[in-house]
Amino acid sequence: MFNRLRMRKEKPSKSETISTATTTVIQDAAKDNKKLILDNSRWERRLQKELMSLIKEPPPGVAVDEDSVSQNLTQWIINIDGVEGTLYEGEHFQLLFKFNNKYPFDSPEVTFIGANIPVHPHIYSNGHICLSILTDDWSPALSVQSVCLSISSMLSSCREKRRPPDNGIYVKTCNKNPKKTKWWYHDDSV
Repeated sequence: MFNRLRMRKEKPSKSETISTATTTVIQDAAKDNKKLILDNSRWERRLQKELMSLIKEPPPGVAVDEDSVSQNLTQWIINIDGVEGTLYEGEHFQLLFKFNNKYPFDSPEVTFIGANIPVHPHIYSNGHICLSILTDDWSPALSVQSVCLSISSMLSSCREKRRPPDNGIYVKTCNKNPKKTKWWYHDDSV
């Protein structure tokens, strides 16, 4: 396919590019972690670089679900363990990261998924997370790893397991995408 594309001097379609990137990342992760970047766009190269870094040297309590990435490079499932000595010690959580082609200039959509969504004053029962770096304070200098560490830190500093006061109404009326919520960051004490 690449020879044909080079001869015609055409770019591959978006689906061909994503498919190639996904295959490349999975081959790398499954074999010897050598990078093989073909003709991928910058945001996909950035995702591949971050993915390989998380697979090779994950922060404590953080692990990539490699099966999820093998199916779609733009959606990652990250497993996070509750930090020892905190209210969440021994608990296991899953985060879903969704990336668009504006990443890293646009933040990923990040939500907790699965049956065990943490009970926390900044985490809604539908998995939405009220954390400024996921919206207003996002910077291209941030990464999946820094988001995971921020969420882990947020959980670790919690003193009482409870839902946000507006959980019931928010869950009933919110947009499916938490990035479309106009968050009001008024409490950084938990």
